[in-house]
Amino acid sequence: MHPDAVYVWLVIAAITLATFLTRSSLHLVGTHWELPLRLEVALRYAPACALAAIVLPDLLYSQGQLHFGFDNLRLVAAAAAAALFLATRSALGTIVGGMAVFWILKATLT
Repeated sequence: MHPDAVYVWLVIAAITLATFLTRSSLHLVGTHWELPLRLEVALRYAPACALAAIVLPDLLYSQGQLHFGFDNLRLVAAAAAAALFLATRSALGTIVGGMAVFWILKATLT
């Protein structure tokens, strides 16, 4: 076997082991260890924070510039989707409605 192939397989094995250990660590520990209540409460906000960190830069920046205003179609569609969510509390409706607003604005304004 070529030395580069051995290196690739060792890297794959190491990444597999690291992934297994990090994802299963709480399952391996089981009920012997509990998170402090404050940490549990704080971790409830982690998905929303991660989503905001991923989505907001795409909504607020256009071609590397901070872009607020009604000509930022993504931001307008996101505001419409947020209003739709507040009215209906439907995640699927929010996605469909926000995309529909975006596509309609894009089709009519460009």
